[in-house]
Amino acid sequence: MKKIITSAGLAALAVAALAPVSAYAEDSSLAFNVGVVSDYRYRGISQTRLKPAVQAGVDYSYGAFYVGAWASTIKWIKDNGVKGPVELDIYGGYKGAITEAMAFDVGFLRYEYVGNKLDETAGGGVYKNANTTEIYGALTYGPVTGKISYALTDLFGNYNFTDGKSSKGSYYAELNASFDVGAGFMLAPHLGYQKVENVYPASYMDYSVTVSKEVVPGLTVSLAGVGTNASSNFYYSPVNGKFLGKSGAVLGVKYAF
Repeated sequence: MKKIITSAGLAALAVAALAPVSAYAEDSSLAFNVGVVSDYRYRGISQTRLKPAVQAGVDYSYGAFYVGAWASTIKWIKDNGVKGPVELDIYGGYKGAITEAMAFDVGFLRYEYVGNKLDETAGGGVYKNANTTEIYGALTYGPVTGKISYALTDLFGNYNFTDGKSSKGSYYAELNASFDVGAGFMLAPHLGYQKVENVYPASYMDYSVTVSKEVVPGLTVSLAGVGTNASSNFYYSPVNGKFLGKSGAVLGVKYAF
């Protein structure tokens, strides 16, 4: 589950994407980031049983091409009785300009759950292996980005065991925006829809609003209000029964260097 980009990060990506492709020639960069969040939410669903997570990533770009890796501590796979305490995302893509006002970004993303052996014998016969591959495409116009991600595999282990049907072909559609509201603060609203193919109770909408500020060079603090209309009978912790898509606030601190 690829990192959730802060509003400041969205703004930076939008500016970079709007630059002409020719401007990337011979340019390359390597960047790192580390952080902590009070709850790792991905597409509105807690990956850490509503608990904190430690996260880190690395990104490399050359011209319009980019690759990266990002990791976070998680709890949901271990909570289903198997190993898998860390999520590792590996991604790459290509971005550039369509017009002076519009940019694009296309790529792939592989979610690896380190040590994961989750299959039909675990999780009460509800999940298969959670490792997932997605491709994505995004368009940015001004401060607004629309993006769709499409699963080439079962999505995070979801599978319809009753009918023997895969969740391959699931998609996530989202709208994100980033606004400078003054005094160094950024505001980032988000709306998304997760369609889980052939697993009806798993589809849902999520929404959030994030406020962030770079308090010192490289160090950004963010506060997000997050919610979903996900099914509490499907997205719940097997450890304590808590609803993992409940409305809540997420505090984050990230240092980029």
